Amino acid sequence: MGTIQKYLHWLHLQWPAGRVEKLPIVNEDGTTAIPGVRVVGDLTGVPLLKFAADTGAKAVAAVAAELGTDIGRDSGPVDLAIVGGGVAGLSAALEAQKLGLRFVVFEASKPMSTIVNFPKGKPIFTYPTDLEPAGDLKLTADVKEALVEELEKQRSAAGIEPKRARIERLARKGDVVELHHADGAPFKARRVIVAIGRSGNHRKLGVPGEDLDKVSNRLHDPAEFKGRKVLVVGGGDSALEAATALQQSGADVTVSYRGDAFTRAKPENVAAVHTSGANIVLKSNVARIESDAVALKTKEGEQMHANDYVFTMIGREPPLDFFRRSGIPIQGETNWLGWTGVAALVLFCIFVYSWKGGGPTEGWITPSNWAASLEAQWNDRTTVLGTIAVSMNSRSFYYTFLYSMCILVFGIDRMRRRKTPYVKRQTTALMAVQWLPLFILPEIVLPWMGYNGLFSSGLGSWFANNLFEPYIPWEEYLAGAWREGEHPRAYWRAYGFILAWPLNVYNVFTGSPHWWWLGIGFLQTFVLIPWMIYRWGKGAYCGWICSCGALAETMGDRHRQKMPHGPIWNRVNIIGQVFLAAAFALLALRIVGWVTPWAWPDRTFDLLLMGTAADGTRAAGWFLSYKWFVDILFGGVLGVGFYFKYSGRVWCRFACPLAALMHIYTRFTRFRIFADKKKCISCNVCTSVCHQGIDVMAFANRGAPMEDPECVRCSACVQSCPTGVLSFGRLLKDGKPLFDDLPASPVQMKEQLAGNR
Repeated sequence: MGTIQKYLHWLHLQWPAGRVEKLPIVNEDGTTAIPGVRVVGDLTGVPLLKFAADTGAKAVAAVAAELGTDIGRDSGPVDLAIVGGGVAGLSAALEAQKLGLRFVVFEASKPMSTIVNFPKGKPIFTYPTDLEPAGDLKLTADVKEALVEELEKQRSAAGIEPKRARIERLARKGDVVELHHADGAPFKARRVIVAIGRSGNHRKLGVPGEDLDKVSNRLHDPAEFKGRKVLVVGGGDSALEAATALQQSGADVTVSYRGDAFTRAKPENVAAVHTSGANIVLKSNVARIESDAVALKTKEGEQMHANDYVFTMIGREPPLDFFRRSGIPIQGETNWLGWTGVAALVLFCIFVYSWKGGGPTEGWITPSNWAASLEAQWNDRTTVLGTIAVSMNSRSFYYTFLYSMCILVFGIDRMRRRKTPYVKRQTTALMAVQWLPLFILPEIVLPWMGYNGLFSSGLGSWFANNLFEPYIPWEEYLAGAWREGEHPRAYWRAYGFILAWPLNVYNVFTGSPHWWWLGIGFLQTFVLIPWMIYRWGKGAYCGWICSCGALAETMGDRHRQKMPHGPIWNRVNIIGQVFLAAAFALLALRIVGWVTPWAWPDRTFDLLLMGTAADGTRAAGWFLSYKWFVDILFGGVLGVGFYFKYSGRVWCRFACPLAALMHIYTRFTRFRIFADKKKCISCNVCTSVCHQGIDVMAFANRGAPMEDPECVRCSACVQSCPTGVLSFGRLLKDGKPLFDDLPASPVQMKEQLAGNR
């Protein structure tokens, strides 16, 4: 392993990089892109029996509220069609019966087929233990057979008999939804609840011999395989439970898993398979299956194992084709219309950032055309309105105002949706930082102070001369030495109070040495931020202060689940390290230019930094300069242009040079996300909502403190965990956790409230 590879492995690539399963796009209340169609159960993202029952009953209650008193008619389309006869479907049916809806249940095979196909004697975990699902369905049994019996008794007692039919697709037609199937004319219903769960096809290995009769994806009775040589493929709970049961029943079991550890299964299942005596072959893949043997491919080469039976426990593909045929979008998939929207937003961002940065589109809209009339109307610059009129000549005024408004509007929306004290306080802090020091201060307060003479002499003059160059004496300004319509000082440098180097490079790189900004930048980047990260993690800056993070956490909040995951995407994070190296190289060249101006003149540096020639105009290749390539292309055009495709953290995760530097600091932090592994149900919700691409579940499953340096403390994983597994905190020097006082988990808040009663 080379030096760079070792560095990247130490920095980030050593952490898990789990993938997120594709699911239909479903709103929090179960509604979908088709009016009148709701999805409940596993396909909402939480594979729990109690949650399935809860969502089924609540969906019917919502349908009843929508239909009002107009329910139970003897003719016409039924009030409700329920697709799926599992736990969620049965819960929905019981609630519909209780509320007087006329309904029908469709089932493609037989009721509770998923549970019926569990291995014999499989333990059933009805997490969370303190949850009482809505509706009348009872779930008390803790073994497969007893649970099936319990559910069947309730179904029979209620007289609910599913109609045998495989619904192929849904289609909205006027006031009803048509349910298309292969047995005749479409069935019509006023509302539809889809409760089919992850009942799609079993995943395939895609190897020769997979179609042999000895290969199966279901284990019913482990005792049947006593004395046989069995291969179990997979590393999840189902695979490990099957391998353990087979080994304990007298089979000779080999487990093949492509990973280097069982990071996706419950700790008790991992411990059981390791102590069962099964032969575990990690980092292996099945190469082919023969009648009496199996070939496994490992890094040492191909291994042959004598074999009688193969169980491929690698999961199911959700029934995505059903949703595609029905016109319900799938997470991570984009049709031509969606790509058109992405392209339109990227083109808009090209215009905006080129216009703001003095690029080819800057002349398309000239703000001074309308700002001049306001300046004439508010011609006293010592007033607040007069100061604003001058600020409005600058393109940055409009951009920053729009940016701040987005954070305010979407921040309020975020707080309304995620009602935890953590989100409320974090979002309020982000809005305050954006509006006060990053907009009101440089655009209004500081210019107003200047026009009122507070920077003309004494301490105020010293302060302004050192922080807001270029400087024009007040008398010269009044004589017209400064360009009309602009402020006499570079108040934009006040961004440097918040945006640290190398996120904001211009206070350090532009002009002669700005010693105070050099000092402030050094203190921020190499003292204050490392100290903050050591105590609270990278998110202390990225998630609570930074303006890029502010827009990501507010405007990007509804899209955080769109961030792509996996090993390949984790390697894209390296872009930030490249930009960080470029920033340090520019710093070195800037210092050389200050020391030897004859050897490295400013105009040469300005070409690299700003893409400008000696006369201040754009030079050839200007788009390859640091400003245009890093700040504008990656930070602006791509970072904002892909907000609604890949979530709001595209820039923050992949390319921000300050984040790249903070990743190094974060390797020494005490901040962790702690997990109560006993409560983890391996639902993967925490990973799916992480817009930094972290495989949070891989840590939670093992009960290991999460220490991936990508974390920005957004709290989405903590807030979204259905069983309250995760908590923010610090790892003390004695190895014990110190949990944060600010609540971020609704589940833990309810548990604490219940404990206080």
